[in-house]
Amino acid sequence: MHSTHTNRLIEETSPYLLQHAHNPVDWYPWGEEALQKAKEADKPILVSIGYAACHWCHVMERESFEDESTATMMNEWFINIKIDREERPDLDHIYMDAVQAITGSGGWPLNVFLTPEAKPFYGGTYFPPVRAHNRASWKEILEGIHKAYQEKKQEILSQAENLTEHLQSANKFGIQPSAGEKIHTAITITDLEMITQNLLQTADTVWGGFGRAPKFPQTFSIQYLLRQYHFTKNEAALKQALLSIDKMIDGGIHDQLGGGFSRYSTDNEWLAPHFEKMLYDNALLISVIAEAYQITGHQHYANTIKACIEFIEREMTSEEGGFYSALDADSEGIEGKFYTWSFEEINDLLNEDAGIFCKYYQIVKGGNWEHTNILWVRESVENFANEHQLDQIDFENLLARSKKILFDTRSKRIRPALDDKILLGWNALMNTAYSKAYAALGIATYKERAIQHMAFMVQQFQQSEGSWRHTYKAGKAKQPAFLDDYAYLIQAMIHLQEITGDGSYLLKSRELVELLLLHFSDSETGFFYYTHDLQNDVILRKKEIYDGATPSGNAVMALNLYYLSKVFERRDWENLSIRLTASLQDSIIKYPGSFGIWASICQLLQFGTVEIAITGREFAQNLQKAIKNYIPNKIIQSGETNPCNFPLLAQRETEQSVAFYICRNNTCLRPFYKIEDFLANV
Repeated sequence: MHSTHTNRLIEETSPYLLQHAHNPVDWYPWGEEALQKAKEADKPILVSIGYAACHWCHVMERESFEDESTATMMNEWFINIKIDREERPDLDHIYMDAVQAITGSGGWPLNVFLTPEAKPFYGGTYFPPVRAHNRASWKEILEGIHKAYQEKKQEILSQAENLTEHLQSANKFGIQPSAGEKIHTAITITDLEMITQNLLQTADTVWGGFGRAPKFPQTFSIQYLLRQYHFTKNEAALKQALLSIDKMIDGGIHDQLGGGFSRYSTDNEWLAPHFEKMLYDNALLISVIAEAYQITGHQHYANTIKACIEFIEREMTSEEGGFYSALDADSEGIEGKFYTWSFEEINDLLNEDAGIFCKYYQIVKGGNWEHTNILWVRESVENFANEHQLDQIDFENLLARSKKILFDTRSKRIRPALDDKILLGWNALMNTAYSKAYAALGIATYKERAIQHMAFMVQQFQQSEGSWRHTYKAGKAKQPAFLDDYAYLIQAMIHLQEITGDGSYLLKSRELVELLLLHFSDSETGFFYYTHDLQNDVILRKKEIYDGATPSGNAVMALNLYYLSKVFERRDWENLSIRLTASLQDSIIKYPGSFGIWASICQLLQFGTVEIAITGREFAQNLQKAIKNYIPNKIIQSGETNPCNFPLLAQRETEQSVAFYICRNNTCLRPFYKIEDFLANV
């Protein structure tokens, strides 16, 4: 079938869109041609949104979009547009909100019907090819919408207007301070304790994480708890944070052979993941595990970070040095097939080592999940070795040897599909992960990689006039960058400056903040829109404030503004950061699971920042010794010279080989000339 049809998606670069390029459906990419055609033909638009690693997107394609008779109905009655949600998250946000308003739930595949003016009036997620489980079939939906548009067009248009108005009004939040008003935030220690308690109330104290299955990593909540322990010595916060990390590292959500983490677990025990591997999850997990390592020094965390980075470099890095988006959950049409094992296969491969290996990784006849086995750790190597009277070193060698045999065997299997587009925002998150991994572990190649990768992003995503693009593939950068792209990029530049002492990254981040304030800022509330003011192919400009799988661009910007306000002495930026956080204060306290990054800003506002400057000819040798310590509220700059751009480094020349300056709450200590004295006072 695939050879007989080719539609307009064949010109696209997105792997997800290219998967649909040979459907009999006359798909258009989102753009002027399709929108104009809908107006001219007076046909409703069907927008179908998914992504390459989405299992049910593939199912619906197979059942409906590859079916000739279904395609005939779609082609005759609708203008059909396919969207990769990762290429156009702005459109996905708008139409997902619409479907949630209509049906009360959302997800992917997302199928939305729009008027020719691109306003939504009906939608849903997956529809089966025949009626099942109280769901109408896809053909019934198509017929129903077509009939309604023919016979009750006015009603549909009015419904679309009402829904669009609802989406507009849901976007109006935030406070409007009067001109010149001094901003005060009322965040107190008690508020932070309430946030901690509200997080811990949802915590699974047996298996780690928060809430019930499906369980997502929730790295922002874990990060908040780690920092709360740092600031207040709350042992319960630390215990839950480390339990969550430990159980994920031991679980099937963590690839025990090849490193890296899947997107979420389908059960409470982290055994059975949804097997797709996303770049952003791995970046965020590396970042938070680096903080856990700084607090505890547990080698287990260092090993996990190294294995995760090895996975990223082996399987998700392009020749040019950018990072790919995702690996599919399926291979050969079966979810998890690449990663799972039969009991017999492992016995054949490992021979006399198989018995103890299977016992350690919970591998059993008939399988520990859907008639197959996922490698799953239930206790530490040390405990297991003691229990079974094994020499620990010998046992560790046996595991390493066995894992290598399985990994090499697995490498010959048919691989899951790779989504090889390179997204600016997700790449920036990974750049931050490299910086944080270097800070924690001191592995020089991580710092080099972060520097090279930042140069790659600047070269491929930045346009000559200073704006940036969102997605890059095959030598082409496309689509204006969104708020998240810029926010994560500024954050990555801040972290990269911390580990290198190169102030040019801070100057660049200041430029980007100015760009966002000019083109993305809502003058009424101070919040940032998701899209650039010159982007005109969306029916509304959304403002996103919740942390989802990735952090809210507004939250990251509030953090960036606060940090850079200290670096550049910009009180107006500090006030804006405080105002944004204060306007969401009630929600942050009540629902910290959805406002984890905002909650971390509340910690900074309460406990203040530690401003650190390291100068002198040996600043570079001392910088890594300083940053490997856990100081989550630090603002750090270092350098041999005294550039006029940076107040923190001003007038801090030294005759000594190195000098450490510490300031807190607008008060500076005398300089320290030995790293030990600095660490004792920081």
